[in-house]
Order: sequence, then C-alpha cells, then structure tokens
Amino acid sequence: MKTLIATAFTLATLAAPALAQDAAKGEADFKKCKACHAIIAADGTEIVKGGKTGPNLFGVIGRPVGSYEGFAYGDSIKAVGAGGAVWDEAMVAAYLVDPAKWLKEQTGDDAAKSKMSFKLAKGGEDMAAYLATLK
Repeated sequence: MKTLIATAFTLATLAAPALAQDAAKGEADFKKCKACHAIIAADGTEIVKGGKTGPNLFGVIGRPVGSYEGFAYGDSIKAVGAGGAVWDEAMVAAYLVDPAKWLKEQTGDDAAKSKMSFKLAKGGEDMAAYLATLK
C-alpha cells in the first residue's frame, strides 16, 4: 500500500506544471523590461513607469495576443492573435525565452520575426506570475 501511495504521489508531482511562480521575484526582475514596457492600470495609475517601445503590460494575462489598442504590432504576432491565441502564464514564459523562435513555432513560418529582441533565459515563469497579478 505504501508503494502504491508513493507511486501515486510521484506521478502527481511529475504531472504538475513545472512553472515556478514567484511573483515577487518577477516584479523585481521587471526592471529588465521597463526600458521598453510600462505598466499602467486601466484607470491611468502608473504602476511601473517605463518605455513605450513595447505595449503596456497591464492585464496582459488573459488578453488576446497582439491586441493592445494603439500599439503597432508586427505581422507575426498579429497572425498569432488572429488565430485566437490568448496570453496565459505559460505562453508568456515561453515567449520571453526567445520571442522570434516562439513566433516561428506558433505561426509555422520560419521567416516570422519579433520586434522584441530581448530574451529572458531564466525567470520567465516568475515574470509571468507577476504580470498575472496585474488585472
């Protein structure tokens, strides 16, 4: 019986998402992003003063890909959004690792490009967890 319980626990652990979700760490790491991105609430409250090269990231989790009003997205990310994709934490974390590669995978187009040249090799899950708190 103990072996069965241990096996079930091990399988459940392996089946759980591998996302480490430390929103506080993601918030601290956001300093890497604020050169291009601001976080401004719907009521105009400036949560993080940042650049305007990239879209406002307030409410990005749950928002259709490439849909922030008034931002000039590239064709590749607009194509992903046109397919009905909506940002979730796992998708944001994967995108942050290598935006151009992610777009190529999503569109199936080897020529897909991203305006975002920054890559976040580590901590994407934490960044996504932080962004998910901003609604």
